[in-house]
Amino acid sequence: QVQLVESGGGLVQAGDSLTLSCAASGRALSSYSLVWFRHAPEKEREFVAGIVWTGGSTFYADSVKGRFTISRDNAKSTVFLQMNSLKPEDTAVYYCAARGFIGVRISQNAYLYWGQGTQVTVSS
Repeated sequence: QVQLVESGGGLVQAGDSLTLSCAASGRALSSYSLVWFRHAPEKEREFVAGIVWTGGSTFYADSVKGRFTISRDNAKSTVFLQMNSLKPEDTAVYYCAARGFIGVRISQNAYLYWGQGTQVTVSS
C-alpha cells in the first residue's frame, strides 16, 4: 500500500511558476513509477508527466514539454512537478499517482495508488 499526499497548488497568473509536491509513504519506491495527471472541468483526466523512481527516466505530455519538469527526492520519497510559464489552460486539479512497476504509462487505469489532488488555477 502506498499513500500519496500532494501539496503546492494555488492561484497564479499566466506566466508564473508553481511547484507541486507529492509525498509518498508506505512502501519503498525502488520498483515504482510515479506520475502526475490533471483533470480540468469538462475534460478527461490526462497524463502530464512521469518518472521511474530507479534511474529517474522522465516522460512528458507534449502540452507541457519544455515548461514542466518532474523530479524526485530519494531521501524524502517525494516527487516534484516544477511548472513554468503557466497558461490558463493548465488550470486543473493535479493528481499524483503510482504503480508498482518500472515503466510510465499514460493511461490512468495503469495506476493503483492516487493522491487526493491539489487545485492549480492560472488566471489570464
